[in-house]
Parts: sequence; structure tokens; C-alpha cells
Amino acid sequence: MKSVHVGLLLSVLAVSAACSTTEAAEPPPGLAERGTVMTTVTPTRQDLTNAVSLGGTVTMNPVFGVVAPVAGQMRYLDLDAPKATPKKPTRVGSVWVDGEPHRVEVPAGSTFAGRLVDDRASVTAGMPVASAKLAGYGIVAEISSDKAYQIADGLTGVQAQIKNGPGPFPCAVLGTIAALPAGTVPAPPPPVEPEPPAGEQSPGSAAAPPPVEKAPVEEQELPPGSDASGLRLVCTAPPATKLINGAAATLKIVTQTAANALVVPVEAVAGGQGKGQVEVVEDDGTKRIVDVVLGLTDGKVVEVRSGLTGEEKLSVPGPNLPPAPDGEGASGIPGGR
Repeated sequence: MKSVHVGLLLSVLAVSAACSTTEAAEPPPGLAERGTVMTTVTPTRQDLTNAVSLGGTVTMNPVFGVVAPVAGQMRYLDLDAPKATPKKPTRVGSVWVDGEPHRVEVPAGSTFAGRLVDDRASVTAGMPVASAKLAGYGIVAEISSDKAYQIADGLTGVQAQIKNGPGPFPCAVLGTIAALPAGTVPAPPPPVEPEPPAGEQSPGSAAAPPPVEKAPVEEQELPPGSDASGLRLVCTAPPATKLINGAAATLKIVTQTAANALVVPVEAVAGGQGKGQVEVVEDDGTKRIVDVVLGLTDGKVVEVRSGLTGEEKLSVPGPNLPPAPDGEGASGIPGGR
């Protein structure tokens, strides 16, 4: 009887060991074998837009910069102070190239605020050469240096939204986003007193005051100059828009657009900065790596400019990039894993 119990116990242990071995060899339920593609996507087509958002403020009489239209020699005009806000562009000078002048103008609704380079200085195209002051409300947004080039190439379309106020509405950009150096603001003309009729003296002028000697030119106090500015964008709202000085605003700047672009999810691409790779899954389940040229992205999808026809099935996530050789740094390609 004792030997029967021992035999039964050994049989149970053997069966348990066999089951444990079998369970260890099989993959856990719900997980596929390593390398199995679980999700595939097919490229699609859509309009794609790159945009940058900036925080801004409604500002009275903001200053902006006017740039040289071409490279050459800047020559300024001597301007009288305006008696009213100009309704037409004001010519402040010209950039001369090979004996031909290229006009530099302050737009209508603004006044000349100062020279930013010396007269007859050599300038390059796009260099700020004059500052101007808008008469009225504008929206001013400060720009960080890391976004300067991205925004500079896409100032054709700007939409503005006033916080808890009007919008969205198109906002017309004034001047340049480049930082403006300190410029000399023209001094206001001295007040002119009317001359009394012949034979009369003006009140309080029974005795002419003694003449006052003028200080030498080098000792005279110069008019205050405008402060150097940082990178910023200045734009104006449509005339009927109600604005309140100091109100917060958001500007959306469209930097690039692509119509009917071939796009894929960003998760399906390894790489970035114009170049990348995708993994194409064939009908028989085999996979191959394809190099692609990338374009715009909105953070969800990325434009594929070449490398795909649009009929492929792509694995998600995309391919793993090969590791860097020992002793070398990372590949530096965004999206690589």
C-alpha cells in the first residue's frame, strides 16, 4: 500500500514538471513572436500646413523696422516733422546701386522715427535702415531666436486672436522681425512765435533779453535715441476691429503649406530633417527598408516628397536605425530609436 502512494506521488510530480516545461517554452498568451508587424498604414493625401504660435499684446504706437530693398549705399533725405499722420507712404531715402536709386519708404499711417545706419553707409538687402512708428494700435509679439528663421520665411499669412475678444482675423505685418539697433529720433522743431506788428512789442518784451550764447555743437545735448529692440513681429488688425491697449493676443503664423501632400504618420518614419526611412510590408509578409525624402509635418503626420508611390503598406512603428559604432556619438537623426 505504501509503494502505491509513493508511485502516485511520483506520477503527479512528473506531470507537473512536464506542464511547467511546456508552459515556459510557449510565449505568453496575447503576445506575438518577436518581429511580427502588428499594425500597418497606407500613405494618404491631405493639405498640410506648418504654423508657429506666438503670444502678443495690443500696443499703442509700436515701432517697427524698414529694410533696404537691395544691397548698395544708403542715402537719407532730410525730412520735416509731419503736421498730421501721413495717408501716403513717406520716402525717407534710397539705396543707390550703379547710379540707380531704390526707394526706402515708411508705409502710410506711420511716421519716420529714426535712422538705423549712417548716411552713405553700405547696406545689404533686408538690413533694417530706418525705424517707423505706427500711429494707432498694433499687435506686438516677441520672437525667440530659435524661431526667427522659421518665421522670417513665412510672414505671408498671420492670423490673430484677442483673448476673450475679437478674432480670429488677418493681421497685416509691418516691416521686419529683425532686431533694431538704437536709432537717432529726429528732434522736434522749436516752437515758432508769431512776430508782432510793426511798431509794437510782444507782451512782456519791453526790454529785450540779453542774447544767450549757444553751446558748442560738441557740447549740446543730443536728442534721445530709440532703444535697441529684440526680435519681434508687429502687425495691424482690420480697421473695424475693436482693440484695447494691453490686451493679450495670440498670433498664428503660417510658415509653409503643401497642397494634396502624400503623408504618413510620424510613428511610421525613422529620421528627420529632410531624410528618413520607412519599413514597407509586402503582401507575403516580408519587409524592406525604403529611404524617403521628408517635407512638412504638423506633429501627427509628415509629408513624403519622394520614395513612395502611395500604395505601400508601412509598419508602425517604423524601422529601428542601426546603432552607432563604438566610440561614436548618436546618429543625431530625430525619430531614430
